[in-house]
Amino acid sequence: MSRSAEEIGRTERGPRPLPPLGDQRAATGLSAVDKVIDNGLRVIAVAQPTVPMVELRLRVPFAGDAAKHAALAEVLAATILTGTERRDRVAVDTDLALVGGELSAVVDPEMLSIGGNALSSGFDTLLDVLGDALTGATYADDEIEGERDRLIERITVARSQPSVIARQALQKHRYGDHPFTREMPEAEDVAAVTADEVRALHRDQVLPRGSVLVLVGDIDPARAVAAVAEAFAGWRSDKSASVLPPLPEITPQDLLVVNRPGAVQSQFRLSAQAITRTDERYAALQLANLAFGGFFSSRLVENIREDKGYTYNARSSLEFTPSGATLLVETDTASAVTAGALLEIRYELGKLAAVPPTESEVDTVRQYAIGSLLTSTSSQGGLASQLAALAILGLGIDWLTGHPDRLKAVTVEQVAEAAVGFFAPTRFTGVIVGDAATLSTLSALGGVTLP
Repeated sequence: MSRSAEEIGRTERGPRPLPPLGDQRAATGLSAVDKVIDNGLRVIAVAQPTVPMVELRLRVPFAGDAAKHAALAEVLAATILTGTERRDRVAVDTDLALVGGELSAVVDPEMLSIGGNALSSGFDTLLDVLGDALTGATYADDEIEGERDRLIERITVARSQPSVIARQALQKHRYGDHPFTREMPEAEDVAAVTADEVRALHRDQVLPRGSVLVLVGDIDPARAVAAVAEAFAGWRSDKSASVLPPLPEITPQDLLVVNRPGAVQSQFRLSAQAITRTDERYAALQLANLAFGGFFSSRLVENIREDKGYTYNARSSLEFTPSGATLLVETDTASAVTAGALLEIRYELGKLAAVPPTESEVDTVRQYAIGSLLTSTSSQGGLASQLAALAILGLGIDWLTGHPDRLKAVTVEQVAEAAVGFFAPTRFTGVIVGDAATLSTLSALGGVTLP
């Protein structure tokens, strides 16, 4: 006779107690090679033969301060894999499909990123197609025109979204006219992009020196690095890839209300300066952030979602920027409760410093942080993406595999110090995007600039 899960979980004396969580252990002893090859490209190859696949992540620093750079970069990313001197778009897609592979490219103000995967038996083909695009992308006029039109349509739709409006307003408020703020090009700039301009940008800025290639999968790391050196032998330049200039530190100041007439919701985006992963206080800050608003059972969520019902979603996170990092607090609320939500956010920020996380809270967020990290790096794709993000900072697999131990070593006192040092309400600035005509009560709270 079978029993249900509920019956199995109970005894005559009541619910059966759950067993304690076991130790969460990071993968150790991974076979890896981390080497800068002759053309200046750093290659990190890691053997993780869980499935017969290989994951690839290429990161090329791709900064530019010209007004039209964002538009050119977006068109380049959309068309770099649409044809080369040896392959047209169909041949690129066919060659990848024959080895169970794919490649795609995206760009932001800091980086051109190309990612993909293939069966490990098709690794050489994956490298050949990518190397072909890096050295011989043709940017045919018809491909440029088609992708340019699609990009304009996407930009037009995106710019009407409240989340995009809030992000752009926050970036402008934090960093002024720094190139890092140009996350979305202007439609008119995209419309003016020509194929010759894109080809020139590729020649000038798609460069190996200073870039990073990460490979994870069913590979021999040393042989994989050698294969990259051979496949990318023609990708060379005496120049280095373009990096963004350092960002100015965030200056604590009033929240700026950005008027969006007729809006029925308000978008909160609060931000403060933080520290990078290489800082010895980083693990403690990570746990303090989780306790404040970094996961569903955090203090912020319990307050403004579960208790007050002001929002469906609220969160805080660490956002890594060129040469630094910031804390970001985000939520969206109905216009009528905007002032109440701001009051509670400030209350929780202050409370985190005045009443720091308890030992029980720290243990909970520690388990969550370690478990999330191990889960995210258990797959080939997850490990490749994590390593690519770290490699740009000069870090490697040793930092990643050692981080669970750093999280385990953090004390309750260190988390309390991070709470005081980084979450004081007076350290924050940011924007509230909403209908200013309905938000006049914000002035009673102080620290808010209305239009």
